Amino acid sequence: MAWEWIYNSVKALFDFGDEVLERLVGLLCYDPSSPLTLTSGLFLFAFFLFGLGYLAVRNRSYLRTLYVVIFSLYFYYKLSGVYTLLLLFVAVSDFLIGRGLYRRRERGLSGGLYVALSVVINVSILVYFKATDFFVGVVNGLYGSGTLDWESVVVPAGVSFFVFQSIAYVVDISRGEIKPLRHLSDYIFLLSFFPKMFLGPLVKAREFIPQIEAPKVVVTREDFGRAVSLIAGGLIKYAVISKSLGMLFVAPAFAGEMGDSGVVALLAIYGFTLQIYCDFSGYSDIAQGVALMLGFRLPDNFNAPYHSATITEFWRRWHISLSTWLKEYLYISLGGNRKGAFRTYLNLIITMFLGGLWHGVGVTFMAWGLLHGLALALHKVWLKVVPGAKALGADMKPMRRVLATLFTFHLVSFGWLLFTAKDMGVVADMLHNIAYNFSIEDIVPVVEKSVVAFVVMALGYLLHLMPRGVDEALRRGVTSVGFVGQLVIMVVAIWAVMQCNAMLAAEVGAAAGLPIYAAF
Repeated sequence: MAWEWIYNSVKALFDFGDEVLERLVGLLCYDPSSPLTLTSGLFLFAFFLFGLGYLAVRNRSYLRTLYVVIFSLYFYYKLSGVYTLLLLFVAVSDFLIGRGLYRRRERGLSGGLYVALSVVINVSILVYFKATDFFVGVVNGLYGSGTLDWESVVVPAGVSFFVFQSIAYVVDISRGEIKPLRHLSDYIFLLSFFPKMFLGPLVKAREFIPQIEAPKVVVTREDFGRAVSLIAGGLIKYAVISKSLGMLFVAPAFAGEMGDSGVVALLAIYGFTLQIYCDFSGYSDIAQGVALMLGFRLPDNFNAPYHSATITEFWRRWHISLSTWLKEYLYISLGGNRKGAFRTYLNLIITMFLGGLWHGVGVTFMAWGLLHGLALALHKVWLKVVPGAKALGADMKPMRRVLATLFTFHLVSFGWLLFTAKDMGVVADMLHNIAYNFSIEDIVPVVEKSVVAFVVMALGYLLHLMPRGVDEALRRGVTSVGFVGQLVIMVVAIWAVMQCNAMLAAEVGAAAGLPIYAAF
């Protein structure tokens, strides 16, 4: 009996060990149903372990680069699986193209073919992943549903961001603004740095390369306080406001589950306008904060965009790194404003139209890009022909600024309807409901259906309307409370996220998914 007991105990121990090992392997391997993001519990644990090793290598440049590159590639593997090879292909391709281009420039020769090769490779990748489904759908719609038997293409996470980043690197070398990096590991670092890899912001190589090559990284007390405030604030915006608003009201409203009244349609548009801002800017804040904790400074990507009084000002405040990229590498390449007024307006429209296609190949994205391109062109005409017209709200008189801000907000909100609607039929239905099925009496029953969502919406807009000085004062306050206070702030923010996730799971029966911009 004793031997039998020992045998069973040992067998149970090994069986338990096999089960633990199997779960551990499953946790470490890519799982398409549970991709790794900066807000996941697994990332929090992995980042803590990563941080322990980072402390040992942060002031040894080469080891620091290798260490961060390995973690970044693993992060992307947990996010997109086999598409990590695509990221490495782009990195190796443009690293070699950049070096070849620079050697030709040193000999006084043109490097145009190298730039063209980089653009063709990178744009081909984007076209394949972004446009294949659209063109297959068009062909099948014209010639029959079975004409092209093609499985839907899975878009790798962040492909638009690392492709645009790589194109900019090669173009900067061709313009003589930077020299090519000497080590492939440095370029992979530039392309794959995990806080920014997934959803940006896009960084300028001339500003980020010196940080990679710096012998030491420095994180001041103020830097750490700012990082904590960015991460905590980003978590609230992204994982509490955006997710709860989207899942409790916006998604059901666009799906027709909240009724077809004009009130529902209008509030859904207002809701998505706030949701997409909190989703993207919140995640960008988290990325900035995580990078700052490691001693790397990423550019601001948002600056209270709904404070904008003109569409020009909006694009200086919204997704700043993308609008800067479009201006420097597309608008200027098309001729910018150097070839007369008509070409300036046309270049603006083409740039924004292509910006719409960058988000997705479809009629709604084309319409969204055209809307913003036409609005920017018309605003330039307005500034030219109307005496005293201003480009920025800060230059306007108070009442005019208020009216201009309301107009710009509603123009942008209409654009977001185009952006999120699955087709133009949905756009037409919602506009029809607002125009012909709107009754102020419907507001109370609509709000009663999802009180939590509307409380969150009101809170979100209230926070967004606060002056920038309040935000800066809060960040100084976070810095002043010291490490223990900052730890408490982080714990409270994480607790709020966990409570929100539990509430959504109970109310909707599903956990919060990836960021909205993960699809682009």
